Amino acid sequence: GSNPTVAVIAQANITSSDNNSSVPFSTIFALDDILKIGPEDNSEVIGNAQGLGILIADTNTTNLLWYWDFGFITGKFNGSSISMFSRNPTTVTVRELSVVGGRGKFRMAKGFAQLKDYSSNDTTIIAELNVTVIHY
Repeated sequence: GSNPTVAVIAQANITSSDNNSSVPFSTIFALDDILKIGPEDNSEVIGNAQGLGILIADTNTTNLLWYWDFGFITGKFNGSSISMFSRNPTTVTVRELSVVGGRGKFRMAKGFAQLKDYSSNDTTIIAELNVTVIHY
């Protein structure tokens, strides 16, 4: 679209005929998505998910290595964030991601998130995350 929230920042120069994907192995993405309470268009915005993704699989599957930082801009967690770094096998219905840290009220966070695609089309993916976090 006219205001993308995910962009390719580097892509390998792969000439093999085995990789006919438009997004080949080792492609690196930057992302800056909004976080909302729910999937509806009018749902309250509570922050941003910013980070990097790397395509780490061949053309038969889509596995990504994600680094995400979920920064909150409202409520009691305003100014805090949760950081995730994990493999994201996108062909699996419910994926589990590792929570590896955070800042603000989420200092020393650890835990996991379950990620499930809520809806998707050629230009948009809306995902649901349920996050379990232990923090100090």
